[in-house]
Amino acid sequence: MDDWLTRHEAKIKCVDSDALVVCSAIEMEKISSLQTPSPLLAVADIPAPAALPKLTDLTIVLDGVQDPGNLGSIVRTADWFGLKHVIVSEDTVDAYNPKTVQAAMGSLLRVAVMEYSLEKVFKHYAHIPVYAADMDGTDVRTEALATPALLLIGNEGNGIKPEWEPFVHRTVTIPRFGEAESLNAAVATAILCSLWKLK
Repeated sequence: MDDWLTRHEAKIKCVDSDALVVCSAIEMEKISSLQTPSPLLAVADIPAPAALPKLTDLTIVLDGVQDPGNLGSIVRTADWFGLKHVIVSEDTVDAYNPKTVQAAMGSLLRVAVMEYSLEKVFKHYAHIPVYAADMDGTDVRTEALATPALLLIGNEGNGIKPEWEPFVHRTVTIPRFGEAESLNAAVATAILCSLWKLK
C-alpha cells in the first residue's frame, strides 16, 4: 500500500484529505468482494433517477441484458467512445450489482445508466432512428449510420423482444467470417460503437 501511495502521490494531493482513508492490505481484503482487491476503493452515491436527456450522439439501449459483466463492459465501452448515456429496460440487470460495477472499471462515474420502460423511451425519442442489432439484419457496413441514434441491444439468449419491432427503423448485423454461432452482447456493442464513431 505504501508503494502505491508513493507512485500516485501527485494524484492523491488533489483529493480532499477528509475523504481519503488509508487501509492495510488485510483491511482492503475484508471490505472488497474480490479475491485480489484493487489498491483503491471509491465510495459514491448512487445517482437519483434522471429525466430522459436531449440526445446528440449515439445512445445504447439495452433490452433485458442479464449478465452483470456484460452490462459493466457495455458501460465501459460507452465511456471509451465518449457516449454519455446507456438506457436500460426494467428487466435488465442492476447497474449497481457488484459485478457490474467491477466490470465497468470506474465508467459508472462518467456514464449515466438510466432505467426506463422501453416503450416510453421509443415514444419519447420518436424523432430519432432506432437501429436494432440482430444476426438477420443488414450488414452494418452498408448502412448510412445516423447520429443521434438509438442502438438497441437485446438479451443474450433471446435477442430483442418482438414488441419493440414496430419502433425499429433499421436492423443491422456484424458480418460473420468464421463459424461462431454468435457474439457476446458486450463485444457486439463495442464493434457497433466503433463503426459508428469511426465512420
